[in-house]
Amino acid sequence: MAQHPITPAALAARPLLFASGEQAYVAATILGTSQTPDGADPAWADEVVAGLGPGERALCALSFAAGAPGLAHRVVGAEHALQRPAHDGSVERAYQVTEFPTADEYARMVEAALAKIADGSLHKVVLGRCLDVVSDPPLVPAEIIDRLLTTRPGRYVFAVPLVPGSDDGQAPVDGPILVGASPELLVRREGLEISCTPLAGSVPRSSDPDEDARRAAGLQQSGKDLAEHAFVVEAIVHALKEVCVEIEYPATPELMSTDTVWHLATPIHARLADAADGPSALRLAQLLHPTPAVGGVPTAAANAVIADLEGDLRDWFAGCVGWVDGNGDGEFAITIRAAVMDGPRLRLFAGAGIVAGSDPASEVRETGAKLATMARVTGLP
Repeated sequence: MAQHPITPAALAARPLLFASGEQAYVAATILGTSQTPDGADPAWADEVVAGLGPGERALCALSFAAGAPGLAHRVVGAEHALQRPAHDGSVERAYQVTEFPTADEYARMVEAALAKIADGSLHKVVLGRCLDVVSDPPLVPAEIIDRLLTTRPGRYVFAVPLVPGSDDGQAPVDGPILVGASPELLVRREGLEISCTPLAGSVPRSSDPDEDARRAAGLQQSGKDLAEHAFVVEAIVHALKEVCVEIEYPATPELMSTDTVWHLATPIHARLADAADGPSALRLAQLLHPTPAVGGVPTAAANAVIADLEGDLRDWFAGCVGWVDGNGDGEFAITIRAAVMDGPRLRLFAGAGIVAGSDPASEVRETGAKLATMARVTGLP
């Protein structure tokens, strides 16, 4: 049962939280932080869960790539109803914005990926681009969370410092912090029950209701987007078959919307044979991540193309973030609609899935719409 409601203004200066819908788990004390150079290491995940006592959770973040860092804060905290702010408490700021790659450069990246798809070495790849926003005075996490609750680009609101806590059990006073509001559930474990809701295939929304409805209907009938979505669902179902005895999902995807984007979504429900011997939510996140929703098909070929065309843009973006308890239960979201704040700089990332039939100009517009969703939380017009 959630305790008293809490607003972002009442949070610590650098909060540590994970919210699903209106319910937020807010850490009060950091008991320790476990870091690993390889967030895909199953032994590390098992060690994190085994180290949790009664009433404790690990709030975790995993990078996109295998062999890239993972972090888990062991915390005690409480559930709260996370309220939207009653008023806009923002201050006037000056901003410097840098887009990279540029729209033209990104279109050429898409063309290069399409050439790989045409020669048969690749079926799908997700390519991203970034915005760097430098603000004066610097933005603060509570203000970003304020705006995330107002614009709500996704139901999973999070704030996770990417460095260890201080000696007094509080969040670190400086260093990068990952904040966002993801629309995409990677995995949830409640006892034997497993849930996933992958998103793949999307289109920007319109302020005109008739045009908005036309775009939504078109998305449901788009062969390109349905094929992109099918890659993701098939990969998740295949992975779940290794650890689950029952898997159910609809034959066709559903529509899901945020303020700026329509998505194709498929709710997947599965069941573990034994909760005690089954994988924890953190291990399930490692097993499933990265899905083709943020990577591609085949996985190795897609990851190679991403590394070649994007370079080191991703880091913690397109990874996953969430929590796990000592019983192995927990919930992880894909790290999209997210930002990394570090001093006066805030970096945003957005990607689009490239498959046969993708149009470079359309993918530029799609990533632009996704970046616009998060740019609004900085206060940019």
